[in-house]
Amino acid sequence: MEKELKILGEAILEKKYAIAKRIHEIRLSKATDKQKQIIAQLEEKEVINIRADFISRFGEALIKGVEKENAYNDIEKWSKETGEFTYSLGVSLDEALEDTALYRAFINEALEAEVIKHNMSAKTVFAAARVIDPLLDHAVYCFSLTYVHFYKKTLENAKTEFLELSVPVVPLAKGIAVLPLIGSIDTERARLLMEETLKEAIRLRLSYLVLDLSGVAMIDTMVADQIFKVMDALKLLGVQTIVTGIRPEIAQTVLSLGLDFSKLIIRANLQQALMDVHLFHN
Repeated sequence: MEKELKILGEAILEKKYAIAKRIHEIRLSKATDKQKQIIAQLEEKEVINIRADFISRFGEALIKGVEKENAYNDIEKWSKETGEFTYSLGVSLDEALEDTALYRAFINEALEAEVIKHNMSAKTVFAAARVIDPLLDHAVYCFSLTYVHFYKKTLENAKTEFLELSVPVVPLAKGIAVLPLIGSIDTERARLLMEETLKEAIRLRLSYLVLDLSGVAMIDTMVADQIFKVMDALKLLGVQTIVTGIRPEIAQTVLSLGLDFSKLIIRANLQQALMDVHLFHN
């Protein structure tokens, strides 16, 4: 049995480049123009070597036997590196996993030729499958985890960039800026609101900040608390905050919740706020 498995393993090693090239050509024929441009920047030989290296893991496993820890660690390392590379190409996970079927089909094709050539028993065929199939399944599992990890990371980065754009401190004049808040404020945005506002207040050397709430969809105790905290922190930096743009429905909500806005400087709009700033200066 071991001798026959060794013959099968050697056959896979012998044909690994031919199999890798076939898979590469199939994938290239299905690639988008953008993916082809990225692939074109790489050496074809390098891509084929990466695929051939993966295929060789299965041949070596048949020859040496599966030392589970080593074999699976090697497969895991290859899958993680390739998962990151594949994601960078902009290939969807579904498309990428199509390679699994190609690897399985062409490796089985190579095995079938050797089984027939040497008249091997069904027992040998099943023994080979017990080595190859779990390794390939593990590769798919690790590859998918890596791909999803980078996908989530990209989403998180995009969300952070969006949130940073959603806290725009706009300078109006020396020492004066306006912060127009738009949309709802959740816990994460509230945290960023504090960080970005204080950072910009220091960078712009502000004396006055107009906090415009006309675009805020809802005021609740959490939102009010965050606004108070931001204003208190700004006060410690010597920045006077003026609140504008409280719509009638927001005013009703503030009253119904019993929120205390009495200590805030509130004006109807930006023009009135700037008039106040002028008076304060004089």
